[in-house]
Amino acid sequence: MTAAAPMPHNRRPDRCPFRPHPVLERLRDDPELPRVRTSNPQLGEFDAVLVTRPDEVRQVLADPRYEAGFAFDRTGPRTVMNQPGILLNYDGDEHTHYRRMLSGAFTVKRVRSLAPAIRRVVDDRLDALEQAGPGADLIERFAGPVPLLVICELLGVPVEDRDGIQRRSAIGTDVANSLQTQLENFAAMAAYMGDLVRRQRAEPGDDILGDLIRRHGGELSDDELIGMGNSILVAGHETVSSMIGLSTLALLRDPDQLAVVRDDESAATGAVEELLRLLAVAPPLVRQADSDLELGGRPVKAGERVLLSTLAAHHDTGLVADEPGRLDVRRKTVAHLAFGFGAHQCIGQQLARLELQIALPALLRRLPGLRLAVDFDAVEYRDDALVFGVARLPVTW
Repeated sequence: MTAAAPMPHNRRPDRCPFRPHPVLERLRDDPELPRVRTSNPQLGEFDAVLVTRPDEVRQVLADPRYEAGFAFDRTGPRTVMNQPGILLNYDGDEHTHYRRMLSGAFTVKRVRSLAPAIRRVVDDRLDALEQAGPGADLIERFAGPVPLLVICELLGVPVEDRDGIQRRSAIGTDVANSLQTQLENFAAMAAYMGDLVRRQRAEPGDDILGDLIRRHGGELSDDELIGMGNSILVAGHETVSSMIGLSTLALLRDPDQLAVVRDDESAATGAVEELLRLLAVAPPLVRQADSDLELGGRPVKAGERVLLSTLAAHHDTGLVADEPGRLDVRRKTVAHLAFGFGAHQCIGQQLARLELQIALPALLRRLPGLRLAVDFDAVEYRDDALVFGVARLPVTW
């Protein structure tokens, strides 16, 4: 068994958050499939096959024999991994059934219609950042609130409830918390979302939950709606928040690339794709083999868990031939895996892209003198969180 850090799929060098740790790179080049030990707030500690090459990560994600919903126990205590309505808890026809219900909320047309609302949120938070003054924490004042406010608007969450939602979301993605803490936190999340669902049942709003209830309320239980609502809330907030913070840090470290994003309005789309590839902040993708399988001619036994590293895959020359560790916002977009692949590909990916395409250029244009207020080596990271990111990012301008 290969020794590994708590998050072996996402391990990065100390004080260098933009590339895989050399140990992870060596594992990627290992002719054998490495086995590592890892942990998860709901699954506990477990051994897993670590998959790091882009073609093999894509192969696993596309093959239904690698199950996503292997840990779902309808009779067990409610957790993120054990809640009806959460898409990752289902495979096959069940997954397709629930995904079709949600897909209408995230069509390209509907997401594009949200651009004015996202711009209003971004502008409001930039006002708040300026008012806080130089030395403010970008995570607290901008990167955290922007995606939270956007997703809360989509779910019809009242303004006064949003601080509690942010706190519970942070607890739910911190692997350092005990299982008991996670169970208590998820119970609070479920109780809040249950109250929101009941209010929406009585008077559906013009939002995702209201739309689900109008179109599918007779098919969906409150328990299923709670799962759908909480999965959108956590996935739609934590990952985008981490991307805004870490992307800003990456651009501040490379003034030439920052200038392109700030000054060229046409560069935002490609820049966001490059940052998604380079930074690879997404939570761990875990699957379980339903039978004896092979991956690149190497065995994966029935019942073995498979841990996929998009970070290692994104920095493989098989995906990006020319200096994959270098940030190049004008690089030709590659088929990265930041939103997964196959049947379980992130349903909200177009919304995440749009938020980043609006938020990052707006920040750099509003504050053209933006820079770190601390040494780069003093920046703190969420190394052991399910979603990698910057813990605090003091900035000045």
